[in-house]
Order: sequence, then structure tokens, then C-alpha cells
Amino acid sequence: MIGESLPRPPLDLATEADTARLGGILAPALRQGEAICLSGPLGAGKSVLARAVIRALNPQERDIPSPTYTLMQLYDGPYFPIAHFDLYRLTDADEAFEIGLQEALQQGAVVIEWPERLGDQQPRDRLEVVMSMHGDGRRAVLTPRGAWEDRALEF
Repeated sequence: MIGESLPRPPLDLATEADTARLGGILAPALRQGEAICLSGPLGAGKSVLARAVIRALNPQERDIPSPTYTLMQLYDGPYFPIAHFDLYRLTDADEAFEIGLQEALQQGAVVIEWPERLGDQQPRDRLEVVMSMHGDGRRAVLTPRGAWEDRALEF
């Protein structure tokens, strides 16, 4: 739907290409100081969606590794840097701030996998995307918080 405001019904993503298309829709809506927070079980498509957002913001970026072991990867964006955080291995929310989450939000925008590791310290202005398996594909439920609440996206 053109210009449909969030929240909206779940999105069925039958293929990986559908997940990448969603990333391409979300990327231009991401503003400096904001986050896209990706939750869901292992294999639900969080990394695919994160890579699609980053690739849409920086098409020259060919290799977008998952920061599972490095915890954070920084990319140039058209207007500001984009940081990709994978918090799966964190045991304490403070660890995310020790590796630069606050600075990344101040200087640019972030995509966070496993944001639930932050507890109540998640970024105020965020789009929560909960991914799940759905048949042979995936499903995404989008919930806006803060500045995302009145934002319209084209699906």
C-alpha cells in the first residue's frame, strides 16, 4: 500500500528476495540517530534483512559479513555511517555500550540483531522487526517506536 502508516499487519516473505525487498523499503526511511531492531529465532532472516538494509544504503558494499564474532561492523552511508550490531553473544546490556552503540547512534544509524539483549536500554527511536518462520518462508511484524510512529512506508 502506498504511504501506509505503521503499524501494519504481518508481512509474509515467501523468499529471500522478498526479505531483501523489505530491506530496500526500510533503508531510505532510516534517519540519523535511529535504529532498526531485528528480533526472532536463529534462521528467521534477521541477517538477510540487515544486509539488505545496508546494501540499499550503500550499493557499493559487496561484502557484508555478519558481525556475530566482531559484534559490530561499520559502513559508510550516503549521509551518515550505518553500524550493524549483532548482540547474540552479549550477556549484559552494558557490553553494547562499551563497543560503541551510543556513539554509533550519535554519528549515524544502527541495525541491531538481538536487541532484546539491551533490555529496557533499546534506542528510543526504533523500528522493531520481529522475524519468524512461516511455512516455507518468513514473516515480519513491524512495530514503530518514537520517531518511527508516524512514518509512512511504501509496501
